[in-house]
Amino acid sequence: MGCDRDKVDELTLALPYLVMRNRQEGCGARAWKGFGWDTMNRLHAKGWISDPRQKAKPIQVTEEATRKAEEASRKHFGREDE
Repeated sequence: MGCDRDKVDELTLALPYLVMRNRQEGCGARAWKGFGWDTMNRLHAKGWISDPRQKAKPIQVTEEATRKAEEASRKHFGREDE
């Protein structure tokens, strides 16, 4: 079974939203990286995250990607009873 890589990218971006810390308006937020390298490289190529190949454990998430992550998290993980 094939998969829609854009959907994989969106959900991969949504997952770190659950553990994002140190959000600063205009600067994005920080989240731990722990996903497939191909997916992380695609997010980096789209300009949404810092280079995942750096030695630091967290990645920098851009402000635009932080908003996208929040939207995707609500879309895919939100509960209607809240």
